[in-house]
Amino acid sequence: MPVHPRLSELHSTHTAWRRDLHAHPEMLYDTVRTAGFVADKLREFGCDEVVTGVGRVGVVGVIHGQSRVSDRVVGLRADMDALPINEDTGAAHASLNPGVMHACGHDGHTTMLLAAAQVLAETRNFDGSAVLIFQPAEEGGGGGKAMCDDGLMERFGIQEVYGMHNMPTLPVGSFAIRPGPFFASADEWIIEVTGRGGHAAMPHLTIDPTVVASHLTLALQTIASRTVDPMLPVVVSVTSFRTASDAFNVIPPSVELRGTVRALSAEAREIALRRVTEIATHTAATFGATATCREYKLGYPVTTNHPLETQHALTAARAIAGNEQVNANAPAVLGAEDFAFMLNERPGAYILTGNGDTANLHHPAYDFDDAAIPHGASFWIELIEQRLPLGS
Repeated sequence: MPVHPRLSELHSTHTAWRRDLHAHPEMLYDTVRTAGFVADKLREFGCDEVVTGVGRVGVVGVIHGQSRVSDRVVGLRADMDALPINEDTGAAHASLNPGVMHACGHDGHTTMLLAAAQVLAETRNFDGSAVLIFQPAEEGGGGGKAMCDDGLMERFGIQEVYGMHNMPTLPVGSFAIRPGPFFASADEWIIEVTGRGGHAAMPHLTIDPTVVASHLTLALQTIASRTVDPMLPVVVSVTSFRTASDAFNVIPPSVELRGTVRALSAEAREIALRRVTEIATHTAATFGATATCREYKLGYPVTTNHPLETQHALTAARAIAGNEQVNANAPAVLGAEDFAFMLNERPGAYILTGNGDTANLHHPAYDFDDAAIPHGASFWIELIEQRLPLGS
């Protein structure tokens, strides 16, 4: 099945939805208007259940098929939140909320799943139940975990779960996926280096924490190059270097380093966690200073696609786009995705769909391509009808 004919008929309506969501972006768990928009649409479609407030402001819609003999339940997830970025698209539907924009296409993700829900509620050409998950706070707030902690999988009987993200540079109408680790874990740390401050003209009377922190910045790079197996991708980045003084003639008493660790395996993640602290402690001691890992915040885990469910997603994608437009062995991504929490709860898969030649994700000039809506929504419909076939 190529693009579903009903989606072609409704494309202008779905485009209007997407642009409305784009003009009214909301961040993290403040997605009150967006969640209300979603819930209202699901009720209009005639969903059998519409539940709000899951994981604080998440919305879940349930559509039963023509038959429920199989008692099979498949979950589909879209994220709803925006980013703290000033928009620079010049679009007529640009953000009306200063400093907030949909720079990652979550407005498109929400629209694609709503469009699929509309058609699924009309046709019900499946046996079992489709659970539509609209999640807040993907951008750093762990909304996927919040919904799981609120009993998402158990409350709605979800047996397998799927997610989708748009990707600039991939042609509209194409898809990309891979089995196993797909998106990286993302952890953050803060290290405080303490020495002895003093006058810059008398460095021998100080223990200069800027020198120590500089050596530490370089030493941390050996985690990837000399500690972790080169076949296990990991990135350790120092992203902030803050001193306690802005004066030109003052050696400060302390320096704060902030950074992140990205990994595609639990093994590499664990090694990096341990080595950040060890390297900080011993490097500082070499200079007579101290270094304390004041905070090591475990963030999103590795997003790992389950092999069988990856094949299910591939089958649906090929039915929509054809073999040539589906990459079954896409490169892994060192960005993070909190759909990982849902994949840790239930078997499933995460797939990318093309957004064409647009600005990159998280860029002020990015905009979701409305031409992608029927392709992504058709994938969702095809997946439900294949995973929950009538007469099964």
